[in-house]
Amino acid sequence: MKEEHGVAGYMQLMLSFAEVQKNMLRIIQKSAVEAGLSIPQYSIIMTLFRCSGITQKAMAEKTFLPKSTLSQAVDGLVKEGYVTRQPMICDRREMGLELSQAGVALAEKIHRQEDGLHRVFEKASWQFTEQQLEELITAHQMISSRLTATEMEGATTCSKS
Repeated sequence: MKEEHGVAGYMQLMLSFAEVQKNMLRIIQKSAVEAGLSIPQYSIIMTLFRCSGITQKAMAEKTFLPKSTLSQAVDGLVKEGYVTRQPMICDRREMGLELSQAGVALAEKIHRQEDGLHRVFEKASWQFTEQQLEELITAHQMISSRLTATEMEGATTCSKS
């Protein structure tokens, strides 16, 4: 594999990711508005749909939401009856977040939305063979791993003098 692909190659790749991210955000924003949610609330609902019973701290790590934004969004979802807080079995001082029945119904509705992110990605994937999809996923995982490793390297090399 080449070390360098030239400026054009990596820039095209980076711009391609930016374009996909921009389109995903546009679709998420539309879905959130239609569901009466803010984007942080949408992120929380869809994260809990995949991994129920996580702590607010774990939610912050998964969604990258600032603590105050996350707290306000969760409070709103609890008030609306979409999310419940339950004491964690392993540490009763920590509260786990779970979707209520209304929250599950909302997440399922968003998931099935014809012009929502999940359906749009499903339809977009139809243009690829199974092998192409596997290769694309592998390539994305490699890029993600490299970006994560770079972030970690930066975190370990920064120190106070």
